Amino acid sequence: MAAAPDTAGPTRREQILAEAARLFARHGFHGVSIADLGAAVGVSGPALYRHFPGKEALLAEMLIDISERLLAGGRARVHHDDPRESLADLVDFHVEFTTREPELIVVQDRDLANLAEEPRRTVRRLQRTYVELWVDTLRRVHPAVPPADARTVAHGVFGLLNSTPYSPRAEQPATRDSDTRAAVLRRMALAALDAAPDPAG
Repeated sequence: MAAAPDTAGPTRREQILAEAARLFARHGFHGVSIADLGAAVGVSGPALYRHFPGKEALLAEMLIDISERLLAGGRARVHHDDPRESLADLVDFHVEFTTREPELIVVQDRDLANLAEEPRRTVRRLQRTYVELWVDTLRRVHPAVPPADARTVAHGVFGLLNSTPYSPRAEQPATRDSDTRAAVLRRMALAALDAAPDPAG
């Protein structure tokens, strides 16, 4: 007999992280209190301390987790024999992330400086490793492009794709419009990567 599908919902800890991302994105890290976070998940503020020792620890777990997930997802997409396929898969993966979890982009952009030194260093290291996946893949497509130029292109593409949360429609539910917007971003990102500066060109 087939096993029953896993229908378990998010854990309380996952609920807290999701609501914290939403509130931090809307009000900023310093604009959200422990009481606000508790109210958002239906518990008292002090009850949150059973899951996290404080707001700073919550923010650290949130940003380290998304950085680890991005890196793991990126690594899973760069094993094609054709580097162009790997590059297209990286774009698709990042577009999906920006449309699925826009709040995390806002929090990462705005509140990374609020982390203590050690977790901030961890996030930066994970981010750099993720960038280098793109750089290495781009240089497999365009071998003549120097690493520094490939890095500039990669950061430019991130700037394009990570603009999604700042769209006027970003807070609306997923619709055909959001699918169209994602398709436009994908085409623009691939065009930018394909136009990587070639010193021999």
